[in-house]
Amino acid sequence: MRKKQRYSQAQLAAAAHVTRQTSNAIENDKYDPSLGLAFQLVQILGVTVG
Repeated sequence: MRKKQRYSQAQLAAAAHVTRQTSNAIENDKYDPSLGLAFQLVQILGVTVG
C-alpha cells in the first residue's frame, strides 16, 4: 500500500513518528506494530481496516 500511495519508507516513517527501520521491519513481517501505530498507519495511508 505504501508504494501504491507513492510514499517512501522514510516519508511514511516520518509521518508515523517511527524510524525507517521500523517501517521496513513492519513491511517485512519482522515486527508487529502496536495497535495504536497500526491505526496511525491506516490513517496516514487513507485505508480502512476490515
